[in-house]
Amino acid sequence: MSRRILALWLPTLPTDRLHRRSGGRNDAPLAVMAAQRGRMNLVALDAAAAAAGLAPGMPLADARALEPSLQVIEADPLADARALAGLADWCGRYTPWTATHGDDCILLDTTGCAHLFGGEAGLARDLIGRLTAIGYAGVLAVADTPGAAWAVSRMGGGYGPAGAALGDALVPPGEAEAALAGLPIAGLRLDPATIEGLARLGLRRIGDLSALPRDSLAARFGPEVLRRMDQALGRAAEPVSPRRPVPVHLARMVFPEAIGRTEDVEAALARLLEKLCAGLEEAQQGARRVELALYRVDGGVDRQTIGTSRPSRRPRHLFRLLAGRLDGIDVGFGIEVAVLSALVAEPLGAKQIGFGEAGGAAGLADDDTPLDDLVDRLAGRLGRGAVVRPVPFESHLPEREVAMRPAMDGPAGDPDTPATWPDRLRPVRLLPVPEPIEVTAPIPDDPPVLFRRGRAVHRVIRADGPERLSPEWWQDAPAGAVANRPRDYYRVEDTR
Repeated sequence: MSRRILALWLPTLPTDRLHRRSGGRNDAPLAVMAAQRGRMNLVALDAAAAAAGLAPGMPLADARALEPSLQVIEADPLADARALAGLADWCGRYTPWTATHGDDCILLDTTGCAHLFGGEAGLARDLIGRLTAIGYAGVLAVADTPGAAWAVSRMGGGYGPAGAALGDALVPPGEAEAALAGLPIAGLRLDPATIEGLARLGLRRIGDLSALPRDSLAARFGPEVLRRMDQALGRAAEPVSPRRPVPVHLARMVFPEAIGRTEDVEAALARLLEKLCAGLEEAQQGARRVELALYRVDGGVDRQTIGTSRPSRRPRHLFRLLAGRLDGIDVGFGIEVAVLSALVAEPLGAKQIGFGEAGGAAGLADDDTPLDDLVDRLAGRLGRGAVVRPVPFESHLPEREVAMRPAMDGPAGDPDTPATWPDRLRPVRLLPVPEPIEVTAPIPDDPPVLFRRGRAVHRVIRADGPERLSPEWWQDAPAGAVANRPRDYYRVEDTR
């Protein structure tokens, strides 16, 4: 299956965001301005301002002279970036592999996802229709590479409310070079100086570069021209890094009509869990981190995430953990799509049980112990860091051999945590504060024959040692601390 990338260009993102914030109550032409080279210029326009003859880059004074009713608001790049990130999350309803590109584009890796929407044409129509309904204008294109999709979406071949025909925006697999040949050089995402230099030589189309020797082109304009052209044509790799972790397993449900009642969400969750756990069982895995994403009609996304102390694929257990989070969800004007994802999964095989144990505690599966259920519920209510467990820690000093870690995390993935407890003949617990004792030995460093703790005298009949420990020189300890002194340990047995 060839890779397919959808590029969604949002040319009026700043003004669309402002219109959504005001509820669309202002009909005056709207523009966004910013300081450029010591003067205020327009950087974004809505459809009304563009229809009045204004254009990005126009000085504010000239724009007001041309359109006196123009409403101008100062640019807010941070708010625009948050809106773009929110839309990228919203696009997770189509594919989990979404990423922002620049300040006005979202890339979606739709490989293997388009058939869920009736093909790429159905996905494109659904995306543009829903995007328009929530107040954003977008233009998209689909191609084999991010560079080709980016270029087609911007250079006249993209599909949108006022864009080209849908067929022109869907570049067939393997035909990126033909689709890009007639597009302007700017479609290669080059800097303005390079575009201007190529134009002076009469190179205005991407196809014009194909007939030129690569060595001379790189010597004249640098390697960036060849790199961008190779990326667009699929000759060089251009990875798309997803904004959020890509789930190892997921289940998706689309509702014919938006739902909003908690009972309906719980019913959908139960069905999603059955499907998700069936996939986990087939892969012989259990979920360690599960996320429920609810996509609302207004374009928002509500996410609820739970973790488990051990791998689990029991729908009832996972349902109890997630159901406790549903009371606080924001359904807005209703939920259209629900996606349940296993963000982290670990191996979980079958376990042999004895005869007659199926109904008792002895017959529970690996992930089916009451203690694990209790840990998961407490951590879900109190927070991941509120329930801890002791884990081994790499140190040869007894007081440092144990560390407390969140019970939900377990020892896996911690570079300082060994896989198993060290095989040492030492007590499993130490006194909070060391207590002094008086020891009698025949000669120094020999095993003790008698020691006194408080008023009690203990006569030793067997002893093993010493185990001599030196301070860990790489650890910073206060001057005079016990950790700074060499010490000898003995295992002893007294007469009692």
